[in-house]
Amino acid sequence: MKIEQIYTGCIAQAAYYLESNGEVAIFDPLREIQPYIDRAVKDNATIKYIFETHFHADFVSGHVDLAKKTGAKIVYGPTAKPDFEATIAEDGQEFKVGSYTIKAIHTPGHTLESTCYLLLQDNGSIHGIITGDTLFIGDVGRPDLAQALTETLTQEILASHLFDSLRNKIMPLPDDIIVYPSHGAGSACGKNMSKETTDTLGNQKKVNYALRADMTKEEFIKELLDGLGAPPAYFPQNVMLNIQGYQSLDSIIEKGQTAFTPNEFKAKAIEAEALILDVRHEDDFVKEHIPGSIFIGLHGNFAPWVGALIRDVNQPLLLVTPEGKETETITRLARVGFDYSVGYLKDGIEAWKAAGYETDSVTSISPDAFAEGLAKEEKIVVDSRKPGEFNGGHVINAVNIPLDFVNEQLAEVPKGEDFYLHCAGGYRSVIMASILKARGYHNIINVEKGFGGIKNTTAPTTLIQPACSGS
Repeated sequence: MKIEQIYTGCIAQAAYYLESNGEVAIFDPLREIQPYIDRAVKDNATIKYIFETHFHADFVSGHVDLAKKTGAKIVYGPTAKPDFEATIAEDGQEFKVGSYTIKAIHTPGHTLESTCYLLLQDNGSIHGIITGDTLFIGDVGRPDLAQALTETLTQEILASHLFDSLRNKIMPLPDDIIVYPSHGAGSACGKNMSKETTDTLGNQKKVNYALRADMTKEEFIKELLDGLGAPPAYFPQNVMLNIQGYQSLDSIIEKGQTAFTPNEFKAKAIEAEALILDVRHEDDFVKEHIPGSIFIGLHGNFAPWVGALIRDVNQPLLLVTPEGKETETITRLARVGFDYSVGYLKDGIEAWKAAGYETDSVTSISPDAFAEGLAKEEKIVVDSRKPGEFNGGHVINAVNIPLDFVNEQLAEVPKGEDFYLHCAGGYRSVIMASILKARGYHNIINVEKGFGGIKNTTAPTTLIQPACSGS
């Protein structure tokens, strides 16, 4: 038997490939399914089952396409009601994959249908457990993402279910089994996830706050719900795609790979009411970009920021990409349900300029220049980091407007005078600058390298500076 974790860092998601005696099970696959098919071909094996731990909110699963292409059966846990053919497992139902047995364990709490899968060896011993969003390394799944939260199904009620699931279904299992979660640090599906992506259950019982043996249900609910931010706007839309089904990724890529000349690109933007999304590096965007375009760079946490800031997954998108990155961009957008890429700018910004169209830029300065400017003339400083980052140290008198909430806090953005804008390292501030410029704010001075650079200058901050040493 072999089990392989297939981890995708940009959305902090783990899928799993299990093979035994020529049969394969895939758990929580990503939307781009060809790697799983190729992996099975390499092993001279057949994909038999596609196990889903729940209806995912943070990404669109590849279950529908993978089942169509391979004939594998999709399996959900109890209470799931998908709009496509699937096996709805009973609690404790077993499935054979070669010499291995997969046992469905219903663990409601993150969602009502949430199910973990025990991996049983041919001698009946437990190798591990695929926990989905029920149990992470260092955390557990948030209980406020269920599509059907109502007066009779609240986050408190789901948190209560999760407490029972953990205590009654998971914690009694042997300490030496391996926990295989669906997410790691950076995912919005939890709040305290470790950068580690597997661990033993025994160690988690020691270090995971949610598995404390002496914890009461009331304490669990309070600690679990404390500090939960609002979930990203695209989460409910992804849940519905995972329940109802979706367009095939092949057709989405085919449509999105239409190459437009500058004239065609400009006309298409008007005709389709498309948003122009520039995914190049922030340094390139700062120098020159199409006026009104939004920057979210491929090299950062691309898909989560797209989902957080572009509120409608049905928004048509026209792309400005680095050369050769068109397919990657379309695929990564589709991972989070943005299926309406309508094409890209052929030959990029250089072609746009050659056609006689104007470009815009973002005023951007070094951290040292920022410190010097702040000393000479008082200007408002806007910090676009998260509140926790801001509270850990910031420029004195800075205003915290997190990028996540720029649309809700536009009224707090200075209008009449130039202001400084920074984040932690330079990526998020350029995203925010592009959004503000598209809304008519052109009084922005971006600070390169963000607070990481600023704290090494003479700019006054709340950080405690180390004492000078020497004789």
